[in-house]
Amino acid sequence: MARRENPRMPTLFLVRHGQASFGADDYDCLSPLGHRQCGWLGEYFRARGLRFESALVGTLKRQTQSLAGVLAGLGEPQLPTLSWPGLNEYDSEAVIRSLHPAPLPRPDSAEAVRQHFRLLRDGLAGWMAGELAPAGMPSYVDFRAGVAGALAHVCREARGDVLLVASGGPISIAMGEVLGLAPPMVVELNLRLRNSAVTEFSVSPKGHRLVSFNAVPHLETPERRGAITLT
Repeated sequence: MARRENPRMPTLFLVRHGQASFGADDYDCLSPLGHRQCGWLGEYFRARGLRFESALVGTLKRQTQSLAGVLAGLGEPQLPTLSWPGLNEYDSEAVIRSLHPAPLPRPDSAEAVRQHFRLLRDGLAGWMAGELAPAGMPSYVDFRAGVAGALAHVCREARGDVLLVASGGPISIAMGEVLGLAPPMVVELNLRLRNSAVTEFSVSPKGHRLVSFNAVPHLETPERRGAITLT
């Protein structure tokens, strides 16, 4: 009797959106570089021979634009896709205002950018601890539940590889769920996620396991290293 080989476990590919329009009136829109980053990622997936059975994506513009760019580069623009609002990003401006109500200068200098991220880090810590309630945002418990729900959906339904496009907040929280991380570490991971970066989880009915984090192989060539961004 021939030995039956175990099938390969599905992989969940979590992709942070491409570079958005930081400092512009409408942040929730990919920059020209952000569109290129996502197209390059799709081309990289195609060169690897990856085929996805489905996709999950948040409903923010920068997330849906990123998914469209990846799928165009991959050559699969009609991939079955489920919109998942629980993958939407937190409102960073609301987080900062909950800690610092006074207007901030536009982040058009190095010091202004540093101030923005100092306040964001402290505001996120307060929100996660239940000490701050940013206007218009869910509690951290509810926000985390939206991400956990997406992970549970993939565990139940995936039979092949799945593509998930979201933002730094949901992806870092997913890391926290899988690795059992405390909120301060989740915040640090969040602020280090690169645009269009890929994080991989192996998938089984019992849960997810980390394979890789924050990788940008599609940008690690001499002519593209200047395209590695964080905002």
